[in-house]
Amino acid sequence: MSRPGLSRRALLTAAAAGTATAVAGWNTATAAWATETGADVAELPALDGTMTLQGPGLERFAGDFGRLVTARPRAVLRPASVRDVQQLLAFARRHRIPVAVNGQSGDLAQHGEAGLESHSSYGQANPRGGIAIDARGLSRILSVQPGRAVVEAGATWAQVTEAGLAAGWVPPVLTDYLHLTVGGTLSVGGIGGAVQRHGMQVDNVLELDVVTGTGELVTASPTRNRDLFHAVLAGGGQAAVIVRATLALVPAPERAHVFSLYYDDLDTYLADQHTVMAQRRFDLQVGDVVRTEDGTRWRYKAELVAFTDTGQTVDQAALLAGLHPTHTEVVEQSWRDHAFRVDAFAQYLREAGLWSQPKPWLSVFLPAATARTFMARAADILTPADLGAGLLLFYPYQRSKITAPRAVLPEQEVGWHFDLLAFPLPGSDTTAMLRRNRQLYDLAVELGGKRYLIGAIPAMTHSDWQHHYGNLWQDVTHAKQRWDPAGILTPGQGIHTP
Repeated sequence: MSRPGLSRRALLTAAAAGTATAVAGWNTATAAWATETGADVAELPALDGTMTLQGPGLERFAGDFGRLVTARPRAVLRPASVRDVQQLLAFARRHRIPVAVNGQSGDLAQHGEAGLESHSSYGQANPRGGIAIDARGLSRILSVQPGRAVVEAGATWAQVTEAGLAAGWVPPVLTDYLHLTVGGTLSVGGIGGAVQRHGMQVDNVLELDVVTGTGELVTASPTRNRDLFHAVLAGGGQAAVIVRATLALVPAPERAHVFSLYYDDLDTYLADQHTVMAQRRFDLQVGDVVRTEDGTRWRYKAELVAFTDTGQTVDQAALLAGLHPTHTEVVEQSWRDHAFRVDAFAQYLREAGLWSQPKPWLSVFLPAATARTFMARAADILTPADLGAGLLLFYPYQRSKITAPRAVLPEQEVGWHFDLLAFPLPGSDTTAMLRRNRQLYDLAVELGGKRYLIGAIPAMTHSDWQHHYGNLWQDVTHAKQRWDPAGILTPGQGIHTP
């Protein structure tokens, strides 16, 4: 049963402070909330959920996981229905109030509500003084059937995975950290170790329900409202708000055989990763760049995973034939343990006080022809302090497996994903690290690379975005004008900022 809508003089509370303020609506003349009615005051729409307009309840939505951009929103909507999202966006469009969805995701079971936060890294999910939509208001798993799951956009991939496992089905592509919302990763792409076989998470969506920037609820799929479907997936939240998704599932494996191959030579690492991908030897294929034990140089590690059911074995000799690592380690574990493997690392970072530090992440895609040049230059630029306690992922993908049009990639069929997931130590110069990100991004562009929308790249200009989208730019701008004509959605991406 839905709650009654808020009254005209909606009582919206700053609960943590134990106070309440009557708000009549939005003053169109002053562009601020009004406590008295008047000719210039537009009444708030009736809602099933709640809106917080002042007090400590707004602070939680001011920053994000990256801790680099802070801007307190004017209001936070916790929707109790899709209708709430429609009502809010129609209201925001009329009065040109920016709106962005805030995932408020995290390991809820481990850390409770206090552990939830936006997982954008450079203010992408911040409405920049507008209204934040708390995605936890729409976070249910609606159904799980053989081959598909229907979920609300605020559900996390951890929730989807657990619900799927109970029925014997799981998503074909998972991010490394599972406590991210479905709507959040589908808005940027969603990459993981199965990209070489299944593409990104956006390539495994069967249908979406979205609310456009005009407040219209639309169902979109590859055969229904196809243009909107393509504009939303990996579209950076520019055309519509995802409220529900129908996801493809695959049969759940039971065991994961994890092969860690270490390389002292970059060329050998590159060659072996290409061989593994071309021959489809493993179910998951990632890799990262680590520091040697003596701290004097970088080393390369391929992490390759073969799935089996309980009692089955893998032919290690066949899987490793023709590869030339310096050292190899093999571990067997349950599929679930492997899927949730990052949780222990995240807990360590929290306990060490590093989770809450500023994190200038950088994520780019490179054509295979220039990936070695980029990695060698990056290895010269990066220091152990740049990485801190974090990770530097570096692994190949096949472009043909990634079919979502807004997932912008270099033109070559084989490319490499460079993902600097830094967790700097306290006191690190994050301003200098952001300059480094810009330097590496400019190098990537010079070498034919493209950015991933999650990264922290300062001073992105209109020209930078045009170059990023290339031949897609006209489609991107047309979709914005068609589906979000007031330009209110997700301003933090900066894609359409003049």
